[in-house]
Amino acid sequence: MHTAFTAAEHNWLTRLGKLRDVVRQELVTRQLGAELPPPPVPVVDLGCGQGTQALRLARSGYQVTGVDASAGLLARFERDLAAEPAEVRARVRVERGLIEHWAERAVLSPAAVVLCHGVLMYQADPDPVLRAIAGLTAPGGMVSLLVRNGDALAMRPGLLGDWTACAAAFGSDQYANRIGVTARADRLADLTGRLAGHGLELTAWYGVRVFTDIAASDAAPPTPTNPPTPTEPPADLEALLDCEERAGRTDPYRRVAAMTHLIARRPA
Repeated sequence: MHTAFTAAEHNWLTRLGKLRDVVRQELVTRQLGAELPPPPVPVVDLGCGQGTQALRLARSGYQVTGVDASAGLLARFERDLAAEPAEVRARVRVERGLIEHWAERAVLSPAAVVLCHGVLMYQADPDPVLRAIAGLTAPGGMVSLLVRNGDALAMRPGLLGDWTACAAAFGSDQYANRIGVTARADRLADLTGRLAGHGLELTAWYGVRVFTDIAASDAAPPTPTNPPTPTEPPADLEALLDCEERAGRTDPYRRVAAMTHLIARRPA
């Protein structure tokens, strides 16, 4: 079971716990905290990967089903889950499969919350995944999408002084990401329209990684065999996270974040 992400999965795993991963996961957790209904409601995490958000939600009392195509990432998820207390383990279910096929299966009932983080950038056409997300969202339910910000795609290469890539980014939705994959970005207005086409109304959005998207370690162009060396979290991480959180909900900063976190809802 392969996706566009599969070839660079090892590079992804080596970056877990590093600065950008920590900022991404912590910011998404805080932003979800302002939007989620109280537990215990069912949550489906599509493209759950190693289960970072799924485990955090289960610890908070949510009933979580994690779905991913990667046997390796799900094995890591299940290893970490095995170390959790029994009451947390009882709230989690792990399933392997392609997201775009999941809504057609009778395995899951529509859920109050559907997460899909860091997935659409690996889809040449996002609509099959959006269709699956919509099909799994219960009336009155909430969707959380985390995507690469196509409205600020020139920021990263520009700040790194890569002017050829910067110039190309103004008219493109394609970019080379840090794990060596050519991926796709989404513009907020375009994705809002796509969501509406699937019966989902945008109700809030945030920026993720405004200040921490570049570092000296990123100077070398990323390739599958030579990704940039990830930066470790600093000693003043909490202060950094507080500034990132504030920027992520404040204009104009959130508009130039590396990633956009969209909250959409299906009318009751």
